[in-house]
Amino acid sequence: MISRFTVETARTPLSPPAAFAAAAGVLTLVLTLVPVRAEAFPWFQARGNAQAEQSRSLSATPPRTPPRTGRYVSESGESFVFDRSGTRPLFRFESRNETWALRPTPAPRGDIVYRNDAGDQILRVTPDGGMTLFSVRAPGGSPATLSGSASALAPPVMGPMALASLMVQRSGLISRSLGRTVVVQLDGQEDEALCVDALLVATEAVIRMASSPALRARLSGLRTVTIIEGRNAGVTFARGDLRVTVRPGRGLSGRPSSAVIIRAVASD
Repeated sequence: MISRFTVETARTPLSPPAAFAAAAGVLTLVLTLVPVRAEAFPWFQARGNAQAEQSRSLSATPPRTPPRTGRYVSESGESFVFDRSGTRPLFRFESRNETWALRPTPAPRGDIVYRNDAGDQILRVTPDGGMTLFSVRAPGGSPATLSGSASALAPPVMGPMALASLMVQRSGLISRSLGRTVVVQLDGQEDEALCVDALLVATEAVIRMASSPALRARLSGLRTVTIIEGRNAGVTFARGDLRVTVRPGRGLSGRPSSAVIIRAVASD
């Protein structure tokens, strides 16, 4: 509804101050009732565009340079392979046989932190691709740079004879490290490569614990190391049996790492 206004001419001339006040009041009323078009005030439109552009630049996500698959070397002297060719990033120190499936999580300043299944921070990558390695040798972090190409990391594949020989060999290594017989068992048909990898990881974890004065006592009742398939990856240690369950079809993320195995035994 449009309001109606009546304007009467003053019977006597207004003084200059009164006339100025009256004119200002009329201008305010007109600006209130009539929509203001931005193009009528170019300076106002330019200012609004500049503010909008500044807001967009402040909220824009910085460009991200993901780390390449390849061999890296840290300033602490450790070399490792980082593999992004699969659904989950994979990591392996060149001095070890174990491959870790890493989980990327966002961090402050746009960084990405890569952790193993035990929650340990392994790598930190900045938006521009800078990489930092966290390890026992460099717990505070050590910058790492790409040094060359590397093949994709994959579970080992072997035939029945090679698998039987491997089980005997790993059983002998554990038995000698503990001074008593420890049997290694494997019961898996759906994803044999994953089971073999879990066998290697589990037996290596036991050998490492046996060489640690703080953890060796935890293995006093160990009699068997068993690898089985199941719906969920996990570790149990009860009645002398260290049982490692793998989840077929999930690649290397479908089996527990040595860090998880050691923590399960240590907390028993």
